[in-house]
Amino acid sequence: MTFPPIREELRGIEPYGAPQLDVSVQLNVNENPYGPSPAVVADIAESVATAAATLNRYPDREFTDLRAALADYLNRDLDTSASQGITPEQVWAANGSNEVMLQLLQAFGGPGRTALSFAPTYSMYPEYARDAMTGWVVGRRESDFSLDLDAARELILEHRPHVVLLPSPNNPTGTALPPEAVSMLCEAAANDEHCGIVVVDEAYGEFRREGTPSAVEMLPKHRNLVVSRTMSKAFALAGARLGYFAAASEICDAVRVVRLPYHLSAVTQATALAALRHAPELLGRVDDLRRARDETVGWLRDQGLEVADSDANFVLFGTFEDRHAVWQALLDLGVLIRETGPDGWLRVSIGTPEEMKSFKNALSEVMEESK
Repeated sequence: MTFPPIREELRGIEPYGAPQLDVSVQLNVNENPYGPSPAVVADIAESVATAAATLNRYPDREFTDLRAALADYLNRDLDTSASQGITPEQVWAANGSNEVMLQLLQAFGGPGRTALSFAPTYSMYPEYARDAMTGWVVGRRESDFSLDLDAARELILEHRPHVVLLPSPNNPTGTALPPEAVSMLCEAAANDEHCGIVVVDEAYGEFRREGTPSAVEMLPKHRNLVVSRTMSKAFALAGARLGYFAAASEICDAVRVVRLPYHLSAVTQATALAALRHAPELLGRVDDLRRARDETVGWLRDQGLEVADSDANFVLFGTFEDRHAVWQALLDLGVLIRETGPDGWLRVSIGTPEEMKSFKNALSEVMEESK
């Protein structure tokens, strides 16, 4: 008898996880390198202390105040004079955008159903589908990591997926989707009796270039559109684990069916609400990170490397005959980046000026030695 009696499709699979190593420069998981200010820390601490006095009771199961605050934040991206804006009933939250995605697959995927995306893309997507016992179909991106919209539309019409996952900016490439792509693929996914949903994953949306619209603007037009966000990246709140999405209220109600009871703790809700009160301050370094990203892209290209255009807080670069050897050599010099994406490519998160200087010096040394 084989023990433990795990599902066969899970047997022998290593759990997901980026390396967590104690090195001086950590640029591998796309965190915001600038932590919250003392004022933000104090507000969070006071809010959590207040919540702690009620921890003998279950938290608000519908996290009403948090949904209202998230709706207010998202409405900053909307022209609310042209529509009523996003309401709290159109917002859902969970423990990180990972749980958001899993809940969406649990509600709209399942045995006999299909999820679809376009590679290279976030490595967890097929794992969400697997965990929700959902079929997985993957198309391919162009050599510059953009989407051939006609080919993408045809793939959706061919497979009629129940869930389409479209990260924008894409991870690990940093590529943003043009607005017409979202509209075209929402219409293609709705062109069937089961009306598949299209999830635009904007985990890095706050880092997009000036003039690049958010898919939030298209919610009134497409009932099958879901726009996912996180507070882990631009909000510098990775340790709080708060992800959320905006969609039609019917989609939120469907996800309520599969969520676990009281899935957002009172401490999590208090932390997120305090952070949202300080949104302008927490997002205050986004412009600095954008400039550092663009400068890093230029510097890498000056070194003769191929670099993907990025709308995120990271840069994918290459190509290397042995990327693992380059990754290891950088690590030996105290710089941790990510070995991910297509063969030959590496990804670096944008850190502080001091961290980026260390990265550039280390990479220059490694490339010089490789010659």
